[in-house]
Amino acid sequence: MKITPELIAQHQLTTAEFDKIVALLGREPSYTELGVFSVMWSEHCSYKSSRIHLKKLPTTGKYVVQGPGENAGVIGIGDGWVVAFKIESHNHPSYIEPFQGAATGVGGILRDIFTMGARPIAVMDSLRFGPIVGTPESEHNRRIVEGVVSGIAHYGNCFGVPTVGGECIFEEGYSANPLVNVFALGVCKEDEIFYAKASGIGNPVIYVGAKTGRDGIHGASMASAEFTEESKQKRPNVQVGDPFLEKLLLEACIEAMKTGAIVAIQDMGAAGLTSSSCEMGSRGGVGIDINLDLVPQRETGMTAYEMLLSESQERMLIVAEKGREEEVFRVFRKWGLDAVTIGVVTPDGNLRIRHLGQVVAEIPNPALADEAPKYDRPHNVKPHRRAPLDAPANLPVSTDLSADLLKLVASQDLCSKRWIWEQYDYMVRTNTIVGPGSDAAVVRVKETDQSIAMSLDGNGRYCYLDPREGAKLAVAECCRNLATTGAIPVAATNNLNFGNPERPEIMAQLVEAVEGIAEACTFFETPITGGNVSLYNETLGEGIFPTPVLGIIGLMKTAQPAPVRFVREGADLLLLGGFGKCEDRRFGGTQYAKVILSQLWGLPPRLDMDYEKRVHDAIRALIAADLVESAHDLSDGGLAVALSESSTNEIGATVTMPASQRQDLALFGEAPSRILVSVRDAARAQEIAAKFQVECPRIGATMKGRLQIGDDSKMLIDLSTSDLKLAFEASLPRLLQTHE
Repeated sequence: MKITPELIAQHQLTTAEFDKIVALLGREPSYTELGVFSVMWSEHCSYKSSRIHLKKLPTTGKYVVQGPGENAGVIGIGDGWVVAFKIESHNHPSYIEPFQGAATGVGGILRDIFTMGARPIAVMDSLRFGPIVGTPESEHNRRIVEGVVSGIAHYGNCFGVPTVGGECIFEEGYSANPLVNVFALGVCKEDEIFYAKASGIGNPVIYVGAKTGRDGIHGASMASAEFTEESKQKRPNVQVGDPFLEKLLLEACIEAMKTGAIVAIQDMGAAGLTSSSCEMGSRGGVGIDINLDLVPQRETGMTAYEMLLSESQERMLIVAEKGREEEVFRVFRKWGLDAVTIGVVTPDGNLRIRHLGQVVAEIPNPALADEAPKYDRPHNVKPHRRAPLDAPANLPVSTDLSADLLKLVASQDLCSKRWIWEQYDYMVRTNTIVGPGSDAAVVRVKETDQSIAMSLDGNGRYCYLDPREGAKLAVAECCRNLATTGAIPVAATNNLNFGNPERPEIMAQLVEAVEGIAEACTFFETPITGGNVSLYNETLGEGIFPTPVLGIIGLMKTAQPAPVRFVREGADLLLLGGFGKCEDRRFGGTQYAKVILSQLWGLPPRLDMDYEKRVHDAIRALIAADLVESAHDLSDGGLAVALSESSTNEIGATVTMPASQRQDLALFGEAPSRILVSVRDAARAQEIAAKFQVECPRIGATMKGRLQIGDDSKMLIDLSTSDLKLAFEASLPRLLQTHE
């Protein structure tokens, strides 16, 4: 087939990129080779717009065993045990086909974990959707929500891994670009880690798992482009998953790894057989010779192009020791899975593809994996934003703060997400200590005395107002969430969701956010061990809010952390970190400004990282002293919302605020570095906080049945806990059932 400019453009390659391909090959590529380059050089696989900036991130630390560059990052937790973890996106597929897009997102991240030799023990998800009420797209958004949640639940529940937490936000910009970021974590012994690095000339290359079909072809390149009017016709580009088969694949892979016959193993994820073969070869400095006639296929008449680019799920590529193939085959036969030698490791460094007796592609592995274009795209402009910097003149003063609070706790972002997480099995495998609905999830590692705390966080509104500061706040909140459980944050993964990087003002958002993450992760000693970049989250030129999502894990001795909800009447309430300050300019990104005022302006809350870290140290010290009965970090909605969330178990509180001209700012401002705690001994707790030079005022006490907040002169909020609970718990099901 003649390679024309139109064909090059259809493969989302530029003329300059095509010229580079010709230079690397010393000839024009064949049609099959063009397809191979198109997926391997796609944004999704090559990170060509972000690689130079990702190098700014800290990637090493005392706990890090494996940093970026493998299927998942790995940290040591002691006693010879390690944790593998990572976050990945499946954004574009989840818009086109919500159920399968989300389901295969879970399947893909699980394979990233057990490819490393680790058994998955937890999943979390960070979700962004368009509004489910109040807009012309709301009905469609509700269908996307229902499809995505069902897909996550289906795959995780059938596979048998607990979905232990996450977050879910609704913003206008995500209507045509939902974000589905899935985090997974697994455990294994340190001497049982496996890597995707082929070696051993003459070693067999073995295909295992599901048969190859036509689903998912060009999925990687589809995820590297903006949506257009034609995007809904791309359902064939969305993979179809089978969680029961993946469960068999997990068990077979883990068992086969224990034979000692496996040299390297790689998931066939984005770009399928192409990426798994050339990446293993490139990492090992060897070639891979594959005969596609031997690939198990579930459809007839598949071309070499289709087999190489298929992203059919539940497949792995293995390099085994020569002469020990039968040991591998025996295991996979036991589990009822295909396992067949399709190739061999060669010394020449090339990816060589044979089909129907002919060599249809021959490309140096480094050309695909290491020589992909690397762009320093223009970004020396102000990051994109249209929101005003200053607060509206005559900022409205609330006349009914109680009604405002009820409206906030019932809002799409702040209401209970029980409707979502009750669809998940979050207790399977019986490792879950703290599940959904808490500041952080906690799972135990049964073979040790350690538990792992996990938190996902991101705030697109903050990052839209200031990408650098918004990203730093996401890191800080994740670490604060872990601290409320008593855990020490040790490592992070990130999912960078942005619009079109070819627009300098969008590229500026990405660069600023990466540099903010780098600064904060360095300060909080949470190196980035891997992650994902998802760009081109735009539809018809309208992009999402810049949305970096952080997944941070912490270590703690196995114990039951204090709950978010108050547990008894008469406990002293302390505000660790103090009341904080909220200026008009820093109020415009709050949930109050969004829900009550329907406006967006200003800057994110001001973060003092040194003070934030001292707050973390102080809460861990209070927990270690056995003083804490409940603990809840302050974030979206500020103090009033934190108090209401802690009051949904029939135990409320009576609280006294300092006198203020703007009590709405004091109640709903989202200043960081604050944790609401109920304690057994307020005086002792305040002594400990003082050692860390952290404010810790007593703000009131818990009481039964009501939440009352006042100042020295008047009652500001007075609500029953039953009214708060009803508004909080009943809202999401009601909103999803709305017919406009």
